[in-house]
Amino acid sequence: LTGSAWGDWANYTDSPLRAFESELGVQDPVGFWDPLGFTADGDLLAFKRRRCVELKHGRICMLATMGYITPEVAGKFPGYLSPSASLKFADIPNGLAAV
Repeated sequence: LTGSAWGDWANYTDSPLRAFESELGVQDPVGFWDPLGFTADGDLLAFKRRRCVELKHGRICMLATMGYITPEVAGKFPGYLSPSASLKFADIPNGLAAV
């Protein structure tokens, strides 16, 4: 919707996409970027919910990455995971081999 082919973006003042132009993370030269049109209706509550969900999923992904890397770098806990089965933490392989 930008560029000379579509005209000047400043003229589209009634567009629902303009509702999010002042949000945190909107940067030049792209501006507010929503290629799939999730915010085409201009619903502020849905926008804020999606933003919170995106943050939550990003944090979970970071924790999962650390859980994958930490045993490789720092080693595993000493002792038994299951004393009754005589299963030690060291007996469990790292990464996808554990699945």
